Amino acid sequence: MSTSTVSRARAPERPLANSEAAPAVELTGVAKRYAGTVAVHPLDLSLRRGETVALLGPNGAGKSTTIGMMLGIVRPDAGTARVDGRTAARAVADGRIAGMLQDAGAMPGVRVAELVRLSERSYPNALSTASALELAGLTGEAKRRVDRLSGGQAQRLRFAMAIVANPEVLLLDEPTRALDVQGRAEFWAAMRDFAHSGKTVVFATHYLDEVAENAQRVIVIAGGRIIADGTPEQIRGTAGTSVVRFRFDGAAGAARHVDLLAELPGVKSVEHAAVENRAGQATVTCADADTVVRALVTTVPGWHDLQVAPPDLNSTFLELTQPERSRS
Repeated sequence: MSTSTVSRARAPERPLANSEAAPAVELTGVAKRYAGTVAVHPLDLSLRRGETVALLGPNGAGKSTTIGMMLGIVRPDAGTARVDGRTAARAVADGRIAGMLQDAGAMPGVRVAELVRLSERSYPNALSTASALELAGLTGEAKRRVDRLSGGQAQRLRFAMAIVANPEVLLLDEPTRALDVQGRAEFWAAMRDFAHSGKTVVFATHYLDEVAENAQRVIVIAGGRIIADGTPEQIRGTAGTSVVRFRFDGAAGAARHVDLLAELPGVKSVEHAAVENRAGQATVTCADADTVVRALVTTVPGWHDLQVAPPDLNSTFLELTQPERSRS
C-alpha cells in the first residue's frame, strides 16, 4: 500500500550529490527491538538500482521489520536507512519508494478509482490513476466500493496504490497472497514489465517458485540476521542438496550396493526400493552431484538409467533456516 500519509510540507532535503550513483537502498547497522525482543540484529544491506530482490525467511524472521525500516514507517533503534540518496522518510514523501504491505486497510465506502486518485495526488511524479488501475488489472472495478472487493481484488488495489507513485524502489510484502494461479501469473507479468524499466523491486514471499522465476538476487533472513545473499543459483549451492537416482538389475543389486554408495564422497543419505518387482532403484542425496557421479562411474558397477536433480530452493531454504544455523 502507498504510504501517502507522510507529510510533504517539510523543507526539501538535499539528496546525496551523486544520488544517481548511490545504491537504491542502503541500510547501515540498522537494528530493532520490540518490548525487549530482538526483531533485527545490526544489519548492513545495499541494493543496487534495477535489481529484483527476494527476501526469504520464516515467520518472525525480521523481513517485515526490515521492509518497514526501508519505508521509514519503522524507526530503527540504531543505524541508518537511506533510499535513493535520501532518508527513508524523505524518499517516501518524494515518491522515490512505495510499498505494498500485508496489513494495509482501505477506507470503506470509497470507490477504487477515488482511493487510487488520492494516492496519485500525493506524489510529484505519479502515474495516472488509469495507468495504475490497468497495471493492477482493476480497470473494470474502478467504480466499485472497496469494501465490496474480493480478497484478490483488494490485494490488487494495494498494488495499484503503491505503483501509482511511480517509485524508483517498490517494496512488496507477500504480494500474491489471496490471488489465484492466474492472478499470480498476471501480477508477476506486470512486475517484470515494471522492473524492466530500470526500477528496483524488493519482495517478500513464501512462494519459492516466485523467487526462482522472478528474483535476480535472494536474501535469506532468519533470527533477525542475513544468513545468505546471492543469486538463486548461488543460494541453492550454499546449503541445498542434489538427488542422484539410478537403477540396478534387480532389487537385490541395489540392496547389495547401499554400503558402497554411502561411502561415495559428499553423500548424505542413500535409499533403495524395489521398482515393479523387477529392478532396484537407488536414490542418493548429496551435496555435490558432479563428484558423486564421477565416483559412481569408477566405483560402483551394474547401474543404469541415471537421473540427476539439482538443489531446489525448498530444501535449501529449510536447511538454511534451521534454528542452529540462524543463530551461528
